[in-house]
Amino acid sequence: WEKRAAEETARIILDEGGLCTVVEADVTNAASVTAMTETVLDMHGRIDILHNNVGATGQLGGPIDVSEEDWEQTFTINAKSIYLTCNAILPSMLKAERGSIINVSSIAAIRYAGIPYVSYAASKAAVLQFTQSVALQYAAKGIRCNALLPGLIDTPMVHAQLTGHYGDKGRMLDRRNVTSPTGKMGDAWDVAYAALYLASDEAKYVNGTSLIVDGGLTAGIGPSA
Repeated sequence: WEKRAAEETARIILDEGGLCTVVEADVTNAASVTAMTETVLDMHGRIDILHNNVGATGQLGGPIDVSEEDWEQTFTINAKSIYLTCNAILPSMLKAERGSIINVSSIAAIRYAGIPYVSYAASKAAVLQFTQSVALQYAAKGIRCNALLPGLIDTPMVHAQLTGHYGDKGRMLDRRNVTSPTGKMGDAWDVAYAALYLASDEAKYVNGTSLIVDGGLTAGIGPSA
């Protein structure tokens, strides 16, 4: 469904009069990321924005419950993928002396929200430190790097990976909606608009920060998700 989602996004952009091309790649594989980068550079000449939006919750549970294989897979998808894309794309940004990198982390990186998924939380915490390191290393080169920390967001990945934890979809939606201070989960557009801001020149002095998009959940203490 990931490719279908990308194609749907492309359709929305095209319908608005924009230009968009979908390029499929495995962001956990260095050769695939390199090929994707070269394709985009051949088409457009430069890359101004890198939005790392790939992720997986991994196996639910703590260190006793999570297998070594799942731990490694979760870190590969959530953390290694960001390293690989930055490794491939930063050289072109350095050449252009500009660029904005947005890495999607999670409030799970800074808070325990009631669901034990230690591999996910740890991998998303790694994204935060990676983001700050890149931000400071390349700030003087015209490149910014920031992190987005979504909270309870209603997405297909949530439906696919967390429904079993709650027993059924309806219970999952009800529980997560009531947990939010706003009374409902956010949606993908809430995160998208935050990413758009970080990518834009309006955020030219925003660097190395973590932008939380959670309806206020982490600002207080409430019922766990």
